[in-house]
Amino acid sequence: MNPLYSVAEIRAIEQRAAPQLPPGALMQRAGQAGANAALDLLPFSTSKARVLILAGPGNNGGDALETAAHLAHAGAQVSVLHFAPAGAAAPEREAALQRARLSDARFVDLDGAAIGATPWSLVVDGLFGIGLQRPLDGALRSVVETINRLDCQVLALDLPSGLDADTGAIVGPDGVAVRASHTITFIGDKPGLHTCDGRDHAGLVDVSRLDLEPALLPPTRTHMNAVEFFARHLHKRSHNSHKGSFGDLAVLGGAHGMSGAPILAARAALHSGAGRVFVAFAEDAPAYDSAQPELMCRLAADFDLDSATLVVGPGLGTARLSQELLARALASGRALLADADALNMLAADAELLQQLARRGAPTVLTPHPLEAARLLGVTAAEVQADRIGAARRLAERCRAVVVLKGSGTVIAQPDGAVVINGTGNPALATAGTGDVLSGLCGSLLAQGWPAWEAALAAVWLHGMAADVLVTEGSGPIGLAAGELIPAIRVALNRMVQYQAH
Repeated sequence: MNPLYSVAEIRAIEQRAAPQLPPGALMQRAGQAGANAALDLLPFSTSKARVLILAGPGNNGGDALETAAHLAHAGAQVSVLHFAPAGAAAPEREAALQRARLSDARFVDLDGAAIGATPWSLVVDGLFGIGLQRPLDGALRSVVETINRLDCQVLALDLPSGLDADTGAIVGPDGVAVRASHTITFIGDKPGLHTCDGRDHAGLVDVSRLDLEPALLPPTRTHMNAVEFFARHLHKRSHNSHKGSFGDLAVLGGAHGMSGAPILAARAALHSGAGRVFVAFAEDAPAYDSAQPELMCRLAADFDLDSATLVVGPGLGTARLSQELLARALASGRALLADADALNMLAADAELLQQLARRGAPTVLTPHPLEAARLLGVTAAEVQADRIGAARRLAERCRAVVVLKGSGTVIAQPDGAVVINGTGNPALATAGTGDVLSGLCGSLLAQGWPAWEAALAAVWLHGMAADVLVTEGSGPIGLAAGELIPAIRVALNRMVQYQAH
Protein backbone atom coordinates (compact mmCIF):
# COMPACT_ATOMS: atom_id res chain seq x y z
CA MET A 1 0.00 0.00 0.00
CA ASN A 2 1.09 3.57 -0.59
CA PRO A 3 0.74 5.77 2.50
CA LEU A 4 0.39 9.53 2.12
CA TYR A 5 1.91 11.89 4.68
CA SER A 6 0.85 15.40 5.63
CA VAL A 7 3.36 18.21 6.02
CA ALA A 8 3.08 17.91 9.80
CA GLU A 9 3.81 14.19 9.63
CA ILE A 10 6.83 14.73 7.35
CA ARG A 11 8.19 17.38 9.73
CA ALA A 12 7.79 14.98 12.66
CA ILE A 13 9.67 12.25 10.76
CA GLU A 14 12.49 14.68 10.00
CA GLN A 15 12.74 15.61 13.66
CA ARG A 16 12.88 11.96 14.74
CA ALA A 17 15.53 11.19 12.13
CA ALA A 18 17.79 14.18 12.85
CA PRO A 19 19.54 12.81 15.98
CA GLN A 20 20.46 9.63 14.11
CA LEU A 21 22.05 11.36 11.09
CA PRO A 22 25.09 13.51 10.38
CA PRO A 23 24.32 17.23 9.83
CA GLY A 24 22.88 17.88 6.37
CA ALA A 25 22.48 14.18 5.55
CA LEU A 26 18.87 14.44 4.41
CA MET A 27 19.63 17.35 2.08
CA GLN A 28 22.60 15.49 0.61
CA ARG A 29 20.53 12.36 0.09
CA ALA A 30 17.74 14.39 -1.50
CA GLY A 31 20.24 15.97 -3.88
CA GLN A 32 21.60 12.57 -4.89
CA ALA A 33 18.06 11.24 -5.40
CA GLY A 34 17.19 14.30 -7.47
CA ALA A 35 20.30 13.89 -9.61
CA ASN A 36 19.55 10.19 -10.19
CA ALA A 37 15.99 11.04 -11.26
CA ALA A 38 17.29 13.80 -13.54
CA LEU A 39 19.85 11.52 -15.20
CA ASP A 40 17.05 9.06 -16.00
CA LEU A 41 15.22 11.83 -17.86
CA LEU A 42 18.06 13.16 -19.99
CA PRO A 43 17.31 12.32 -23.63
CA PHE A 44 20.89 11.83 -24.88
CA SER A 45 24.47 11.61 -23.68
CA THR A 46 25.00 13.44 -20.41
CA SER A 47 27.74 15.70 -21.77
CA LYS A 48 25.35 17.21 -24.30
CA ALA A 49 22.50 17.72 -21.81
CA ARG A 50 21.63 21.31 -20.88
CA VAL A 51 20.01 21.36 -17.46
CA LEU A 52 18.54 24.42 -15.73
CA ILE A 53 18.41 24.16 -11.94
CA LEU A 54 16.03 26.49 -10.09
CA ALA A 55 17.30 26.84 -6.52
CA GLY A 56 14.99 28.69 -4.16
CA PRO A 57 15.92 30.42 -0.89
CA GLY A 58 14.98 27.60 1.50
CA ASN A 59 15.84 23.97 2.09
CA ASN A 60 14.23 22.91 -1.19
CA GLY A 61 16.76 25.19 -2.84
CA GLY A 62 19.45 23.34 -0.90
CA ASP A 63 18.21 20.06 -2.37
CA ALA A 64 18.45 21.68 -5.81
CA LEU A 65 22.02 22.88 -5.19
CA GLU A 66 23.06 19.38 -4.17
CA THR A 67 21.39 18.07 -7.33
CA ALA A 68 23.27 20.63 -9.42
CA ALA A 69 26.63 19.56 -8.00
CA HIS A 70 25.95 15.87 -8.71
CA LEU A 71 24.75 16.55 -12.27
CA ALA A 72 27.77 18.72 -12.99
CA HIS A 73 30.07 15.97 -11.71
CA ALA A 74 28.24 13.56 -14.03
CA GLY A 75 29.20 15.78 -16.98
CA ALA A 76 25.94 17.62 -17.72
CA GLN A 77 25.98 21.29 -18.72
CA VAL A 78 24.34 22.70 -15.59
CA SER A 79 23.09 26.25 -15.18
CA VAL A 80 21.88 27.34 -11.74
CA LEU A 81 19.38 30.15 -11.27
CA HIS A 82 19.87 30.85 -7.58
CA PHE A 83 17.54 32.81 -5.30
CA ALA A 84 19.47 33.62 -2.14
CA PRO A 85 17.70 33.64 1.24
CA ALA A 86 16.83 37.04 2.70
CA GLY A 87 18.60 36.24 5.97
CA ALA A 88 21.15 33.77 7.18
CA ALA A 89 20.96 30.40 5.49
CA ALA A 90 20.81 27.11 7.37
CA PRO A 91 24.28 25.52 7.66
CA GLU A 92 23.34 22.53 5.51
CA ARG A 93 22.03 24.82 2.76
CA GLU A 94 25.18 26.92 2.88
CA ALA A 95 27.25 23.75 2.55
CA ALA A 96 25.16 22.70 -0.46
CA LEU A 97 25.72 26.11 -2.04
CA GLN A 98 29.48 25.79 -1.62
CA ARG A 99 29.48 22.31 -3.18
CA ALA A 100 27.54 23.61 -6.17
CA ARG A 101 29.90 26.57 -6.60
CA LEU A 102 32.94 24.29 -6.44
CA SER A 103 31.47 22.07 -9.16
CA ASP A 104 31.37 22.84 -12.88
CA ALA A 105 27.83 24.18 -12.57
CA ARG A 106 27.45 27.77 -13.84
CA PHE A 107 25.52 30.25 -11.73
CA VAL A 108 23.55 32.46 -14.10
CA ASP A 109 21.23 35.45 -13.95
CA LEU A 110 18.67 34.77 -16.65
CA ASP A 111 15.48 36.66 -17.33
CA GLY A 112 12.37 35.07 -18.77
CA ALA A 113 13.37 35.77 -22.36
CA ALA A 114 16.77 34.15 -21.94
CA ILE A 115 15.27 31.11 -20.24
CA GLY A 116 12.71 30.74 -23.01
CA ALA A 117 15.30 31.11 -25.77
CA THR A 118 17.56 28.30 -24.50
CA PRO A 119 16.98 24.71 -25.69
CA TRP A 120 17.02 23.03 -22.28
CA SER A 121 17.09 19.26 -22.02
CA LEU A 122 15.60 19.39 -18.52
CA VAL A 123 14.54 21.90 -15.89
CA VAL A 124 14.85 20.93 -12.22
CA ASP A 125 12.45 22.81 -9.94
CA GLY A 126 13.82 23.37 -6.45
CA LEU A 127 12.25 26.74 -5.73
CA PHE A 128 9.91 25.82 -2.89
CA GLY A 129 8.89 22.59 -1.20
CA ILE A 130 6.38 21.73 1.49
CA GLY A 131 6.98 24.89 3.51
CA LEU A 132 5.44 27.39 1.09
CA GLN A 133 2.79 29.51 2.83
CA ARG A 134 2.03 32.28 0.34
CA PRO A 135 1.57 32.52 -3.42
CA LEU A 136 4.55 33.02 -5.68
CA ASP A 137 4.96 36.60 -6.85
CA GLY A 138 7.45 38.94 -8.50
CA ALA A 139 10.49 37.36 -10.11
CA LEU A 140 9.62 33.90 -8.79
CA ARG A 141 6.18 33.99 -10.39
CA SER A 142 7.70 35.18 -13.66
CA VAL A 143 10.19 32.31 -13.67
CA VAL A 144 7.45 29.74 -13.03
CA GLU A 145 5.26 31.14 -15.79
CA THR A 146 8.24 30.99 -18.17
CA ILE A 147 9.08 27.41 -17.19
CA ASN A 148 5.49 26.35 -17.79
CA ARG A 149 5.77 27.54 -21.40
CA LEU A 150 8.91 25.54 -22.16
CA ASP A 151 8.81 22.46 -24.36
CA CYS A 152 11.00 20.19 -22.22
CA GLN A 153 10.63 17.87 -19.28
CA VAL A 154 10.48 19.40 -15.81
CA LEU A 155 11.51 17.52 -12.69
CA ALA A 156 10.14 18.84 -9.38
CA LEU A 157 12.10 18.11 -6.22
CA ASP A 158 9.72 16.97 -3.47
CA LEU A 159 6.81 19.08 -4.74
CA PRO A 160 6.07 21.35 -7.71
CA SER A 161 6.70 24.88 -6.45
CA GLY A 162 3.46 26.70 -5.72
CA LEU A 163 1.46 23.57 -4.87
CA ASP A 164 0.09 22.81 -1.41
CA ALA A 165 1.42 19.42 -0.30
CA ASP A 166 -1.60 18.66 1.88
CA THR A 167 -4.46 19.74 -0.37
CA GLY A 168 -3.19 19.69 -3.95
CA ALA A 169 -4.50 23.21 -4.47
CA ILE A 170 -2.29 25.95 -5.88
CA VAL A 171 -1.28 28.28 -3.04
CA GLY A 172 -3.21 31.54 -3.24
CA PRO A 173 -6.45 32.42 -5.04
CA ASP A 174 -4.56 33.68 -8.09
CA GLY A 175 -1.39 31.68 -7.56
CA VAL A 176 0.78 29.77 -10.00
CA ALA A 177 2.61 26.48 -9.69
CA VAL A 178 5.25 24.68 -11.71
CA ARG A 179 3.73 22.19 -14.13
CA ALA A 180 6.17 19.30 -13.81
CA SER A 181 6.35 16.23 -16.01
CA HIS A 182 7.92 14.29 -13.11
CA THR A 183 8.20 14.69 -9.35
CA ILE A 184 10.69 12.98 -7.08
CA THR A 185 9.23 13.39 -3.61
CA PHE A 186 11.20 12.77 -0.44
CA ILE A 187 10.68 10.66 2.70
CA GLY A 188 7.01 9.91 1.98
CA ASP A 189 4.38 10.52 -0.67
CA LYS A 190 2.13 13.57 -0.22
CA PRO A 191 -1.64 13.73 -0.75
CA GLY A 192 -1.41 17.02 -2.64
CA LEU A 193 0.44 15.32 -5.47
CA HIS A 194 -2.59 13.16 -6.25
CA THR A 195 -5.71 15.31 -6.01
CA CYS A 196 -7.07 18.68 -7.15
CA ASP A 197 -4.39 20.60 -9.12
CA GLY A 198 -1.76 18.09 -8.06
CA ARG A 199 -2.51 15.60 -10.80
CA ASP A 200 -1.97 18.26 -13.47
CA HIS A 201 1.18 19.71 -11.89
CA ALA A 202 3.06 16.76 -10.40
CA GLY A 203 3.22 14.51 -13.46
CA LEU A 204 4.66 11.06 -12.77
CA VAL A 205 5.48 10.74 -9.08
CA ASP A 206 8.31 8.69 -7.61
CA VAL A 207 9.17 8.45 -3.91
CA SER A 208 12.65 8.42 -2.41
CA ARG A 209 12.67 7.41 1.27
CA LEU A 210 16.19 8.90 1.62
CA ASP A 211 17.33 5.65 3.22
CA LEU A 212 15.40 6.33 6.41
CA GLU A 213 14.63 3.40 8.67
CA PRO A 214 11.04 2.17 8.14
CA ALA A 215 10.41 2.51 11.87
CA LEU A 216 10.72 6.28 11.52
CA LEU A 217 7.65 6.39 9.27
CA PRO A 218 4.54 6.04 11.44
CA PRO A 219 1.14 4.66 10.37
CA THR A 220 -0.99 7.24 8.62
CA ARG A 221 -4.74 7.61 8.01
CA THR A 222 -4.33 8.59 4.33
CA HIS A 223 -3.42 6.24 1.47
CA MET A 224 -3.56 5.88 -2.28
CA ASN A 225 -6.26 3.52 -3.51
CA ALA A 226 -5.07 0.05 -4.43
CA VAL A 227 -6.62 -3.30 -5.32
CA GLU A 228 -5.26 -4.79 -2.11
CA PHE A 229 -7.76 -2.72 -0.12
CA PHE A 230 -10.73 -4.58 -1.62
CA ALA A 231 -9.24 -7.72 -3.22
CA ARG A 232 -10.64 -10.07 -0.56
CA HIS A 233 -14.15 -9.43 -1.90
CA LEU A 234 -13.27 -10.41 -5.49
CA HIS A 235 -14.68 -13.95 -5.45
CA LYS A 236 -14.99 -16.44 -8.26
CA ARG A 237 -18.66 -17.35 -8.60
CA SER A 238 -19.86 -20.79 -7.59
CA HIS A 239 -21.53 -22.99 -10.15
CA ASN A 240 -24.26 -23.68 -7.60
CA SER A 241 -25.67 -20.15 -7.60
CA HIS A 242 -28.62 -18.25 -9.03
CA LYS A 243 -29.75 -14.65 -9.56
CA GLY A 244 -30.77 -14.40 -5.92
CA SER A 245 -27.20 -15.15 -4.90
CA PHE A 246 -26.01 -11.78 -6.15
CA GLY A 247 -28.49 -9.36 -4.70
CA ASP A 248 -31.31 -7.12 -5.82
CA LEU A 249 -30.69 -3.44 -6.58
CA ALA A 250 -33.24 -0.69 -7.15
CA VAL A 251 -32.32 2.66 -8.69
CA LEU A 252 -34.72 5.41 -7.57
CA GLY A 253 -34.82 8.28 -10.03
CA GLY A 254 -36.32 9.25 -13.32
CA ALA A 255 -38.52 12.27 -12.71
CA HIS A 256 -40.22 13.63 -15.83
CA GLY A 257 -37.64 14.27 -18.58
CA MET A 258 -34.76 12.73 -16.63
CA SER A 259 -35.04 9.00 -17.28
CA GLY A 260 -31.58 8.62 -18.81
CA ALA A 261 -29.69 8.95 -15.53
CA PRO A 262 -31.33 6.02 -13.68
CA ILE A 263 -31.11 3.87 -16.81
CA LEU A 264 -27.35 4.46 -16.99
CA ALA A 265 -26.96 3.62 -13.31
CA ALA A 266 -29.09 0.48 -13.67
CA ARG A 267 -27.21 -0.74 -16.73
CA ALA A 268 -23.92 -0.27 -14.88
CA ALA A 269 -25.30 -2.26 -11.95
CA LEU A 270 -26.46 -5.10 -14.16
CA HIS A 271 -23.16 -5.38 -16.02
CA SER A 272 -21.15 -5.30 -12.80
CA GLY A 273 -22.91 -8.33 -11.40
CA ALA A 274 -26.09 -7.53 -9.48
CA GLY A 275 -28.50 -10.44 -9.68
CA ARG A 276 -31.63 -8.41 -10.42
CA VAL A 277 -31.87 -4.69 -11.16
CA PHE A 278 -35.01 -2.59 -10.87
CA VAL A 279 -35.46 0.98 -12.04
CA ALA A 280 -38.00 2.65 -9.78
CA PHE A 281 -39.18 5.77 -11.60
CA ALA A 282 -40.59 8.73 -9.74
CA GLU A 283 -42.82 9.41 -12.75
CA ASP A 284 -43.64 8.03 -16.18
CA ALA A 285 -42.19 4.55 -15.78
CA PRO A 286 -41.61 2.98 -19.21
CA ALA A 287 -42.69 -0.57 -19.86
CA TYR A 288 -39.07 -1.64 -20.32
CA ASP A 289 -35.66 -0.46 -21.47
CA SER A 290 -35.48 -1.50 -25.13
CA ALA A 291 -31.67 -1.56 -25.12
CA GLN A 292 -31.52 -3.52 -21.85
CA PRO A 293 -34.77 -5.46 -21.41
CA GLU A 294 -33.29 -7.33 -18.43
CA LEU A 295 -33.94 -4.23 -16.32
CA MET A 296 -37.30 -4.22 -14.55
CA CYS A 297 -39.03 -0.84 -14.68
CA ARG A 298 -41.46 0.11 -11.92
CA LEU A 299 -43.18 3.14 -10.42
CA ALA A 300 -41.30 4.06 -7.27
CA ALA A 301 -44.52 4.73 -5.38
CA ASP A 302 -45.45 1.06 -5.75
CA PHE A 303 -42.04 -0.40 -5.05
CA ASP A 304 -41.10 -2.01 -1.72
CA LEU A 305 -37.94 -0.13 -0.76
CA ASP A 306 -37.08 -2.75 1.86
CA SER A 307 -36.74 -5.41 -0.84
CA ALA A 308 -33.48 -4.24 -2.44
CA THR A 309 -30.26 -2.31 -2.01
CA LEU A 310 -30.96 1.27 -3.06
CA VAL A 311 -29.32 3.83 -5.31
CA VAL A 312 -31.24 7.05 -4.81
CA GLY A 313 -30.93 10.25 -6.78
CA PRO A 314 -30.04 9.87 -10.48
CA GLY A 315 -32.55 12.05 -12.31
CA LEU A 316 -34.82 12.04 -9.27
CA GLY A 317 -35.57 15.77 -9.23
CA THR A 318 -36.40 17.70 -6.08
CA ALA A 319 -40.21 17.90 -6.18
CA ARG A 320 -42.35 16.96 -3.18
CA LEU A 321 -42.82 13.41 -4.51
CA SER A 322 -39.05 13.03 -4.79
CA GLN A 323 -38.59 14.24 -1.20
CA GLU A 324 -41.09 11.66 0.00
CA LEU A 325 -39.29 8.89 -1.89
CA LEU A 326 -35.98 9.94 -0.35
CA ALA A 327 -37.48 9.92 3.14
CA ARG A 328 -38.84 6.42 2.53
CA ALA A 329 -35.49 5.24 1.27
CA LEU A 330 -33.66 6.65 4.28
CA ALA A 331 -36.12 4.86 6.57
CA SER A 332 -35.42 1.51 4.94
CA GLY A 333 -33.10 -0.97 6.54
CA ARG A 334 -31.18 -1.64 3.33
CA ALA A 335 -27.78 -0.44 2.18
CA LEU A 336 -28.17 2.85 0.35
CA LEU A 337 -26.16 5.06 -1.99
CA ALA A 338 -27.23 8.70 -2.33
CA ASP A 339 -26.23 10.64 -5.43
CA ALA A 340 -27.20 13.69 -7.46
CA ASP A 341 -30.66 15.04 -6.59
CA ALA A 342 -30.79 12.99 -3.38
CA LEU A 343 -27.75 14.95 -2.17
CA ASN A 344 -29.34 18.26 -3.12
CA MET A 345 -32.49 17.40 -1.20
CA LEU A 346 -30.43 16.35 1.83
CA ALA A 347 -28.60 19.67 1.72
CA ALA A 348 -31.86 21.60 1.62
CA ASP A 349 -33.63 19.72 4.44
CA ALA A 350 -32.04 19.47 7.90
CA GLU A 351 -34.55 16.81 8.98
CA LEU A 352 -33.62 14.54 6.06
CA LEU A 353 -29.94 15.10 6.83
CA GLN A 354 -30.49 14.07 10.44
CA GLN A 355 -32.41 11.01 9.26
CA LEU A 356 -29.44 10.10 7.09
CA ALA A 357 -26.98 10.40 9.98
CA ARG A 358 -29.18 8.14 12.15
CA ARG A 359 -29.28 5.29 9.62
CA GLY A 360 -28.03 1.97 10.89
CA ALA A 361 -27.59 0.42 7.43
CA PRO A 362 -24.50 0.94 5.24
CA THR A 363 -24.60 4.31 3.47
CA VAL A 364 -22.48 5.83 0.71
CA LEU A 365 -22.64 9.42 -0.60
CA THR A 366 -21.12 10.31 -3.97
CA PRO A 367 -21.07 14.12 -4.27
CA HIS A 368 -19.20 16.25 -6.75
CA PRO A 369 -17.63 19.40 -5.22
CA LEU A 370 -20.73 21.60 -5.57
CA GLU A 371 -22.99 18.97 -4.00
CA ALA A 372 -20.48 18.52 -1.18
CA ALA A 373 -20.40 22.30 -0.70
CA ARG A 374 -24.18 22.44 -0.34
CA LEU A 375 -24.11 19.67 2.24
CA LEU A 376 -21.37 21.43 4.23
CA GLY A 377 -22.82 24.94 3.86
CA VAL A 378 -19.70 26.32 2.12
CA THR A 379 -18.69 27.20 -1.43
CA ALA A 380 -17.40 24.79 -4.02
CA ALA A 381 -14.13 26.76 -4.05
CA GLU A 382 -13.74 26.07 -0.33
CA VAL A 383 -14.28 22.36 -0.91
CA GLN A 384 -11.69 22.32 -3.69
CA ALA A 385 -9.22 24.25 -1.53
CA ASP A 386 -9.14 21.28 0.87
CA ARG A 387 -10.78 18.26 -0.70
CA ILE A 388 -9.49 15.84 1.91
CA GLY A 389 -10.68 17.97 4.81
CA ALA A 390 -14.08 18.46 3.17
CA ALA A 391 -14.56 14.73 2.58
CA ARG A 392 -13.58 13.96 6.17
CA ARG A 393 -16.00 16.53 7.60
CA LEU A 394 -18.84 15.31 5.44
CA ALA A 395 -18.24 11.65 6.31
CA GLU A 396 -18.20 12.45 10.01
CA ARG A 397 -21.28 14.67 9.83
CA CYS A 398 -23.36 12.21 7.80
CA ARG A 399 -21.98 9.02 9.39
CA ALA A 400 -21.46 7.64 5.89
CA VAL A 401 -18.72 6.70 3.46
CA VAL A 402 -18.17 9.74 1.24
CA VAL A 403 -16.87 9.67 -2.31
CA LEU A 404 -15.86 13.23 -3.22
CA LYS A 405 -15.58 13.03 -6.98
CA GLY A 406 -13.09 14.96 -9.07
CA SER A 407 -9.47 14.77 -10.12
CA GLY A 408 -8.01 12.47 -7.50
CA THR A 409 -11.35 11.32 -6.05
CA VAL A 410 -11.27 11.30 -2.24
CA ILE A 411 -12.98 8.48 -0.34
CA ALA A 412 -13.48 9.12 3.39
CA GLN A 413 -14.82 7.14 6.36
CA PRO A 414 -16.53 8.67 9.40
CA ASP A 415 -13.51 7.72 11.54
CA GLY A 416 -11.22 9.94 9.44
CA ALA A 417 -9.56 7.33 7.24
CA VAL A 418 -9.04 8.66 3.71
CA VAL A 419 -8.05 7.10 0.40
CA ILE A 420 -7.21 9.04 -2.77
CA ASN A 421 -7.89 7.34 -6.08
CA GLY A 422 -5.29 7.48 -8.81
CA THR A 423 -7.17 5.93 -11.72
CA GLY A 424 -9.22 7.95 -14.17
CA ASN A 425 -8.65 10.81 -16.58
CA PRO A 426 -10.46 13.77 -18.22
CA ALA A 427 -12.64 11.39 -20.24
CA LEU A 428 -14.80 11.16 -17.11
CA ALA A 429 -15.59 14.88 -17.29
CA THR A 430 -18.85 14.34 -19.15
CA ALA A 431 -22.50 13.93 -18.26
CA GLY A 432 -23.61 10.53 -16.99
CA THR A 433 -20.31 9.16 -15.72
CA GLY A 434 -21.41 9.83 -12.14
CA ASP A 435 -24.57 7.81 -12.75
CA VAL A 436 -22.44 4.91 -13.97
CA LEU A 437 -20.31 5.15 -10.82
CA SER A 438 -23.36 5.14 -8.55
CA GLY A 439 -24.79 2.07 -10.28
CA LEU A 440 -21.47 0.26 -10.06
CA CYS A 441 -21.04 1.00 -6.37
CA GLY A 442 -24.67 0.10 -5.67
CA SER A 443 -24.19 -3.21 -7.46
CA LEU A 444 -21.25 -4.12 -5.22
CA LEU A 445 -23.30 -3.18 -2.17
CA ALA A 446 -26.14 -5.41 -3.41
CA GLN A 447 -23.66 -8.28 -3.76
CA GLY A 448 -22.80 -7.97 -0.08
CA TRP A 449 -19.67 -5.84 -0.18
CA PRO A 450 -19.10 -3.57 2.84
CA ALA A 451 -19.68 0.11 2.08
CA TRP A 452 -16.01 1.10 2.40
CA GLU A 453 -14.65 -1.61 0.10
CA ALA A 454 -17.54 -1.15 -2.35
CA ALA A 455 -16.71 2.54 -2.67
CA LEU A 456 -12.98 1.92 -3.09
CA ALA A 457 -13.49 -0.76 -5.72
CA ALA A 458 -16.14 1.17 -7.64
CA VAL A 459 -14.03 4.31 -7.89
CA TRP A 460 -10.94 2.32 -8.88
CA LEU A 461 -12.78 0.28 -11.54
CA HIS A 462 -14.62 3.32 -12.90
CA GLY A 463 -11.34 5.17 -13.39
CA MET A 464 -9.51 2.13 -14.75
CA ALA A 465 -12.20 1.60 -17.38
CA ALA A 466 -11.70 5.17 -18.56
CA ASP A 467 -7.92 4.69 -18.59
CA VAL A 468 -8.19 1.55 -20.72
CA LEU A 469 -10.57 3.20 -23.18
CA VAL A 470 -8.27 6.20 -23.57
CA THR A 471 -5.28 3.91 -24.11
CA GLU A 472 -7.24 2.18 -26.85
CA GLY A 473 -8.01 5.51 -28.53
CA SER A 474 -11.64 5.98 -27.47
CA GLY A 475 -11.00 9.16 -25.52
CA PRO A 476 -10.58 11.33 -23.63
CA ILE A 477 -12.41 13.60 -26.06
CA GLY A 478 -15.93 12.45 -26.80
CA LEU A 479 -16.05 9.35 -24.60
CA ALA A 480 -19.69 8.78 -23.60
CA ALA A 481 -20.67 7.53 -20.15
CA GLY A 482 -22.35 4.42 -21.53
CA GLU A 483 -19.09 3.29 -23.10
CA LEU A 484 -17.63 2.80 -19.63
CA ILE A 485 -20.06 0.02 -18.76
CA PRO A 486 -18.67 -2.83 -20.91
CA ALA A 487 -15.12 -1.76 -20.03
CA ILE A 488 -15.99 -1.96 -16.32
CA ARG A 489 -17.38 -5.46 -16.82
CA VAL A 490 -14.17 -6.60 -18.52
CA ALA A 491 -11.97 -5.05 -15.83
CA LEU A 492 -14.01 -6.59 -13.01
CA ASN A 493 -13.95 -10.08 -14.53
CA ARG A 494 -10.21 -9.91 -15.16
CA MET A 495 -9.61 -8.88 -11.57
CA VAL A 496 -11.69 -11.80 -10.28
CA GLN A 497 -9.83 -14.22 -12.55
CA TYR A 498 -6.49 -12.85 -11.38
CA GLN A 499 -7.49 -13.24 -7.73
CA ALA A 500 -8.65 -16.81 -8.39
CA HIS A 501 -5.14 -17.72 -9.51
